[in-house]
Amino acid sequence: MGIYLNPGNIDFQQALNSKIYVDKSLLIEYTNSVIYTEQKFICVSRPRRFGKSMAANMLTAYYSRGCDSREMFGELKIAESETFEKYLNKCNVIHINMVNFLGESQNMDEMISEIQKSILFEITDEFSDVRFYDDAKLIRSLKDVFAKHGVPFVFIIDEWDCVFRVHKSDTNAQTKYLNFLRNLLKDQSYVSLAYMTGILPIKKYGEHSAINAFYEYSMIDAEPISEFTGFTESEVKELCQNHEKSFAEMKRWYDGYNLNGISIYNPKSVVESILRGQFNNYWTLTETYEALKIYIEMNFDGLKDTIIELLAGQKSVVDTTTFSNDMVTFATKDDVLTLLVHLGYLTYNFYTKEVSIPNYEISEQFASTIKVMDWSEVANSLKQSDELLKATLNCEEEKVEELIDKAHSDNTSILKYNDENSMSCVISLAYYSARKTYTIERELPAGKGYADLVFRPRKNNSNPAMIVELKYDKSAEGAIEQIKKKQYADCLKDYLGEILLVGINYNKENKNHTCKIEKITK
Repeated sequence: MGIYLNPGNIDFQQALNSKIYVDKSLLIEYTNSVIYTEQKFICVSRPRRFGKSMAANMLTAYYSRGCDSREMFGELKIAESETFEKYLNKCNVIHINMVNFLGESQNMDEMISEIQKSILFEITDEFSDVRFYDDAKLIRSLKDVFAKHGVPFVFIIDEWDCVFRVHKSDTNAQTKYLNFLRNLLKDQSYVSLAYMTGILPIKKYGEHSAINAFYEYSMIDAEPISEFTGFTESEVKELCQNHEKSFAEMKRWYDGYNLNGISIYNPKSVVESILRGQFNNYWTLTETYEALKIYIEMNFDGLKDTIIELLAGQKSVVDTTTFSNDMVTFATKDDVLTLLVHLGYLTYNFYTKEVSIPNYEISEQFASTIKVMDWSEVANSLKQSDELLKATLNCEEEKVEELIDKAHSDNTSILKYNDENSMSCVISLAYYSARKTYTIERELPAGKGYADLVFRPRKNNSNPAMIVELKYDKSAEGAIEQIKKKQYADCLKDYLGEILLVGINYNKENKNHTCKIEKITK
């Protein structure tokens, strides 16, 4: 058992020993299905702390020769697969975490040299019966081993993209690195499977789209392994049931990643919330706000407008195809938004081609980041949202009108009123802090129509429910009548108690809002 060659199963055993382990072993069924096929090159990109290393350790434990992992996998789902026995501890595995080599090297030449020497040291020791043509050359030595023993190599490369994240602008280093990977893996008979993990998809430029033999599975399109990207809804429901946690709150905080129609939860945050016994910002605290700030400050094509619209709960159509898969080459707003998808700050709907903020935890990170930027007008709206909610609950109509007028005035340079939809965006932003105690739904099917905004109190919240209807150049009284006439209160199923009916109208001539609030009981 070596450090890089057939390192065994101890790292995966640590995952199994953990208080919370979610069985993702059926990923092995997929990798088994592509061994020695054209699809044997797999590049999986997903955000930090989404279980990339755990999956790499699991594959290493399953394929590595020199250890016995039968008992370890015996109770997992993969044990029921007809392919379970086929490759269990029968392959030579080379497992590399590129971060370790990058951190110990001064430049790319040194990094590549250290990788080759480290693997060669173990290869020549393990296969002392092989007559090596040149034991200083890694690729030729791997060919010699395969020719002698006929046992293929499984390459598992964790954090493959760290070079592009650390040496963001060093194209020379990046090219050398890609050439090294291409020469090591592409068109080599000794490779039965190559599984790489990272945050970014494979870098695109010229012929160095380079390791173009790889099939990529990312936050943009992860089929057919979408379910292994994070925790699925059924897995989270089971965790909540076993640990007596609120599934509704778990969903609000950490759900929202849409992977080819599958709802994916942030695994880091789900586990932390269960172990710590409360809901909080766990994933976002693993990195400073600067990581998000640097990208949303780039105001390509009105990026600022789009970020504010996303924070208000809207979605935005994005063309992901122009993204260069690095962290410095941005030509359009869509490139920045696509990067934010890969980093985990946004989610992408493959079918509608839209991005949105996935959940409350990420929304809070956007809000916190904006508060330390020079977007003072937006920051003011966020700070005043507590006051607006309090005025609404107290039925202070004039105060509500005043605060919404101010929110509109503050954001006029960003979000101009053109219709009820743009008005809805500003109102949603103005009520931002209500998300702490309410589930807020827009355009909700209700009675005989669609309610503009529905505020449903969360568990243990004594505030009344609210239905907000918006009018553009009509009347606040008319908004209230529409709520009643179209029976919008019917959308609050399983809710009994007081409901505030809130009508808000914008007069485009005098640029003022009017508000009417009525109470009803359901």
